[in-house]
Amino acid sequence: MRNWCIFATILEETSKNDREQMTNAPFSIRAATESDIPAITQLMRAAIESLQKGFLSDDEIEASKDIMGLDTQIIADRTYFVVEDAGEIVGCGGWSRRKTLFGGDHSAGRDAGVLDPATDAAKIRAMYTHPAHVRRGVGRLVLETCEKAAASEGFRRAEMGATLAGVPLYETCGYRKIESFKSPTRSGVDVPLFRMEKDISAAAS
Repeated sequence: MRNWCIFATILEETSKNDREQMTNAPFSIRAATESDIPAITQLMRAAIESLQKGFLSDDEIEASKDIMGLDTQIIADRTYFVVEDAGEIVGCGGWSRRKTLFGGDHSAGRDAGVLDPATDAAKIRAMYTHPAHVRRGVGRLVLETCEKAAASEGFRRAEMGATLAGVPLYETCGYRKIESFKSPTRSGVDVPLFRMEKDISAAAS
C-alpha cells in the first residue's frame, strides 16, 4: 500500500508539463499488477526475439532468455510499470530497491535483499518495448518514471545491467557505461551486458 501511495503522490505533485510528458499521448503509464503478467511475458518474448537481432547471435539471443524476463517480486513491490496505447500494453520496465541487478524469476543469482538509498544505487529492471512501438518514447517514459520514483525514496543513483540493444537509448538518457561483462547461462553460451549508471538526484526536484 505504501508504494502505491508514493506513486500516486509523484503523479499528483508533477507539474502540468511533466504530467503531459508522462502521458506522452497516446501513451499512458501505470504501476503493473499481477493480472498484467501474461501480457508482459508475451511482450518480453517478442522484444527479446526481435530487438536483439543485429546485436547478438542467434545462439546468444536464445541463451539470453535464461537471464532475462520478469521478476515478479518487483510487481509485488509495485515498482514495475506498464505503458499502454489505447489500453494495449506496449512497453514495460521498472526499478527496484532490492539487490538483484537483472534477471527473471527463473534466473540464477537473484538477491531480494533491500538496498540502502544512502549508499546504494537503485536498480533499473526489465526494460522492454514491443517491436511495433520502438523509437516512440516508450523507453524514455519508463526511465523517467522510474528515476522519479526511486529519487522520491532517497536514492541518488540508478544502475542497470544493460543489453547491447538497449545501450543507445540509455546513453541518450544520461546513463554511462561502468563495465562490460558476460553473464553465463545454462546453455553454456555467455551473454554480453554492460553495467550502466546515472546520477538521479535531480529527479527528486
